[in-house]
Amino acid sequence: MIGSIDYKEIETPEISFSREANIRSRDFDMLKEFLDRKVETFNQPAFITDDPISIPHQFSCRQDIEIAGFFSAIFSWGNRKTIIRKSMELMERMDHSPYSFILHHQENDLKNLVGFRHRTFNDTDLLYFVYFLQHHYRRFDSLEMAFLPDLHSNNEFIESALNHFNKYFFSLPDAPLRTFKHIASPMKKSTCKRLNMYLRWMVRKDDRGVDFGIWNNINPSTLICPIDLHVARVAKKIGLLNRSNANWLAAIELTGNLRDLDPEDPIKYDFALFGLGIIEHF
Repeated sequence: MIGSIDYKEIETPEISFSREANIRSRDFDMLKEFLDRKVETFNQPAFITDDPISIPHQFSCRQDIEIAGFFSAIFSWGNRKTIIRKSMELMERMDHSPYSFILHHQENDLKNLVGFRHRTFNDTDLLYFVYFLQHHYRRFDSLEMAFLPDLHSNNEFIESALNHFNKYFFSLPDAPLRTFKHIASPMKKSTCKRLNMYLRWMVRKDDRGVDFGIWNNINPSTLICPIDLHVARVAKKIGLLNRSNANWLAAIELTGNLRDLDPEDPIKYDFALFGLGIIEHF
């Protein structure tokens, strides 16, 4: 259930709440209406240009979308312009054909990747990522299969999926220890913000043209909301999150409250929370 709101009075043209007030039925309806309106505002093609999701939108082949999206999501911390620029640089180093590069590169082609760096992600990490992706795509035609342990229709499925992906990703010989920090997992108490965002991109289906919805084995209702400091701040402000630390349990709490608003597609509210926090500075 959505909890109590613990903050000073907030007023917007859409909604007004008071400190320590419980969200009653009317307040619940107002909150849902407010967030639904924000979803409509931000879940549209105009959102794509300035977001890392713009990188996979440059491709039409499913595997290209998966690979470009995966790297863009993994790079998604810090300034969005820098994230997009570094993601574009990597696509250029892969001759704008990431799937073909991953699957068919020769050892000499890997020289194109040497010297790449984004924040703490360097060419050692990149070469292992390429090694893993080649290993995977030689066995499967979609990266979705890397996230599929035994299927369940609840939070535990996504938790199991992310833990499974982490173990599978680092199951190859000589995985660099320094690279482990770039693939989060619930078993490490991480929010797994970047991987949850990637799953949203690949799994959510609607007619707005932002998320791709190209994976069919994961139910959108089971997705977990990507949470960072900005999303957590907004969620606390409007009574959707009580936990003080942004960790996996906070992601579960927030998502559970979002499911009260829309059980079938709770993660659509990521657009609202992100837009309120980053774009509108709510």
